[in-house]
Amino acid sequence: MAWLQRLNDPFRQPRADSLGESHGALLERLGPVNPFELAVLGGRAMATPGLAFLVGYQAALRVLWPSAPASLGALCSSERRSVRPADMQTRLDGLRLTGSKDFVTAGLEAEWLLVAARSEGQGEPPRLSLAVVYPGEPGVRLEALPALPLMPEVGHARLHLQQAACELLAGDGWDAYVKPFRSLEDLYVLAALVAWLYGVGQDSGWPRELRLRLLGLLGGCAEGSRQCADSTACHLLLAGLFAQFQGLRGDIDKALAAGPQAWAHCWQRDQGVLALAAAARDKRLEKAWAAAGLS
Repeated sequence: MAWLQRLNDPFRQPRADSLGESHGALLERLGPVNPFELAVLGGRAMATPGLAFLVGYQAALRVLWPSAPASLGALCSSERRSVRPADMQTRLDGLRLTGSKDFVTAGLEAEWLLVAARSEGQGEPPRLSLAVVYPGEPGVRLEALPALPLMPEVGHARLHLQQAACELLAGDGWDAYVKPFRSLEDLYVLAALVAWLYGVGQDSGWPRELRLRLLGLLGGCAEGSRQCADSTACHLLLAGLFAQFQGLRGDIDKALAAGPQAWAHCWQRDQGVLALAAAARDKRLEKAWAAAGLS
């Protein structure tokens, strides 16, 4: 496991003028890495949990689209807080997109966007395609959203599309991209945040047993990265990893409280990101539990 051999590197990525510059500098320092190594080693090196989240999110995107550019990107699917195809109004007409998306992670700094859009014919059931658009091109407009109390350094934006030219990715937009990304994001963000905590523990002299438990959790995440993201096995393992992490929360909070308060403040501010998709994870777990015959 190459990530394990490099995990004790004490380097912290300096803050840059922009998220894009910081991401580029991180990639240059890490060298060639696979998405899981990017999540773990990048998350370990970040100054805040919010920035570790962003690294994990970028790693998940590169599992979804292996030929993605090295720059910051985002998946744009939700409309009115829903990702159900039937609730989407953004439409694909030939190679043109029209519509809007609620939430663009990395805000105005994302340099490429994966956009889920309806593409079924008249009278057909809802069907999605996934298209790539680039900010700054005609018909593509990003509207900055107010900073959130959670992860304020990671900007967010709303996307507006008006007959914007696009490129299409192969495969069904729902089955091949939007649906599996929910699990990919959960897994790679969890790995990045656990790696961030491991780095804080190393810097702060946390008890060895706690750091070993964090390492064990990262090993479980590594196994999760080898599973098909939409499989029963992945959903069961992912739920187990979150349950394992939840069991560590008390010891983590105690260790943070005994160390530098800057780390504790950052964690208290940003840790809620792991709860944002809890309801969807619970639904996937119930389906996986039944599919595995464990009910």
